[in-house]
Amino acid sequence: MKILVTGAAGFIGFHLIKKLKNLKIELIGIDNLNNYYDIRLKNDRLSLLKNINNFKFIKCDICNFEKLEKIFKNEKFDIVINLAAQAGVRYSFKNPDSYIKNNIVGFYNILELCKKFFIKRLIFASSSSVYGNRKDVPFKTTDSVNMPISLYAASKITNEILAYNYFHNHKIPMIGLRFFTVYGEHGRPDMAYYNFTKKIFSGEEIEVFNFGKMKRDFTYINDITESIKKLILLKNYNEFKVLNIGGERPVELRKFISIIEKYIGKPAIIKYLPLQKGDVEITHADTGDLFKLTGYKPKVRLDEGLKRFIKWFKKYYNYS
Repeated sequence: MKILVTGAAGFIGFHLIKKLKNLKIELIGIDNLNNYYDIRLKNDRLSLLKNINNFKFIKCDICNFEKLEKIFKNEKFDIVINLAAQAGVRYSFKNPDSYIKNNIVGFYNILELCKKFFIKRLIFASSSSVYGNRKDVPFKTTDSVNMPISLYAASKITNEILAYNYFHNHKIPMIGLRFFTVYGEHGRPDMAYYNFTKKIFSGEEIEVFNFGKMKRDFTYINDITESIKKLILLKNYNEFKVLNIGGERPVELRKFISIIEKYIGKPAIIKYLPLQKGDVEITHADTGDLFKLTGYKPKVRLDEGLKRFIKWFKKYYNYS
């Protein structure tokens, strides 16, 4: 079996390749290595992957159809896992063009090539952001998702709609994954938990929106990659499904910060602010569909996950 992982130098892509390294498969990873956040982190992730015997990296942007097509033609993939995207809710207000280009046009390229080269399964990243500012929780995959409050969310809804069209018309089995606030080692520096940790260590003030009353369903990275691994190994899968992957335990932001404070060993300097444009007040995943399909439920509790992250953070940034 040969698998393509797009966004291979990204947070989830990096951990997924590590998760799959002991399987009897060939792994090809692509990434455009853009500078949305610190390129050092992406290069460090890749350097940790270079010794994996069944992994090969190719620098490529999914928006470059011609180069992407050559890779599909040469490598003859069985499964494609699309994790490449322009991430970030708040950044979508500053640079909307990037979301149209990367998340919609880039994903269209993936779909077209999956059709052309008869890919057996496409697994693609969506987001809990598609649920908008719903108040009825937990979020179920049967809930309406036609009221996005950010362009990022709208781009992910568009992905799901395009994917279903290609499944219906071209019979490509697909699974869309609505990730809920993924965190962990080698994470994205633009995420709140990463930013909070960095500023608490350095004694800087952190900005906490909605006066700390937001709740998030934090999901540890290993629960994400273990779920994807089980979806790759499914036998006789010929459907279209969208699944939630979340911790099922929403935590208020103030409690979340208190756990970070505990493992850093110093208090945060907090500036409370109103709800910011594009932010939702609560996320809460119903992962019943994931369990029915794979028998897996996310396991790592937030306290343990943050403990592991902060241990890595201290070592990576040389904090004592």
